[in-house]
Amino acid sequence: MALEFQQKRAIWLILAVTVIALDYISKQVASTVLVYGQSVEVMPMFNWTLLHNYGAAFSFLSDQGGWQRWFFAGIAFVVSTGLIGWLLFGKQVSQWEKVAIALVLGGALGNLYDRMVYGYVIDFIHVYYDVYHFPAFNLADTAISIGAAILVIDSLFMARRSE
Repeated sequence: MALEFQQKRAIWLILAVTVIALDYISKQVASTVLVYGQSVEVMPMFNWTLLHNYGAAFSFLSDQGGWQRWFFAGIAFVVSTGLIGWLLFGKQVSQWEKVAIALVLGGALGNLYDRMVYGYVIDFIHVYYDVYHFPAFNLADTAISIGAAILVIDSLFMARRSE
């Protein structure tokens, strides 16, 4: 019975693997087609711009000489291991939590791959308004953000239902 329960939860790992695959393919296309640092306008407020992020979100610690590569890789590994455990063995994990965990896991592993293989994360999605530019990001970052938002929203609604 327990094995069957875990197998049903393991299905959600397919979503994580899908995120990893789409992220990898999109980064390879961006790296092949785009010229580093040159923006290609897709539509107003949205460009493709190939950049390499040696730090964390918003290039945090990107200028630290290389130690941050292993530090962020370690964090991603620990978080990913925890997410797999939560997904497979967590008690009463809702459907939305499963989706969120799978998205965050896929995004974390997608960026971990870049960090381990290249030493940086490949970013290429660039949105802006007027002179305000949001830091470039990728599909893995998008999956992480959506997954985190789902977890927050789910926890807020779960708190209301349990009162």
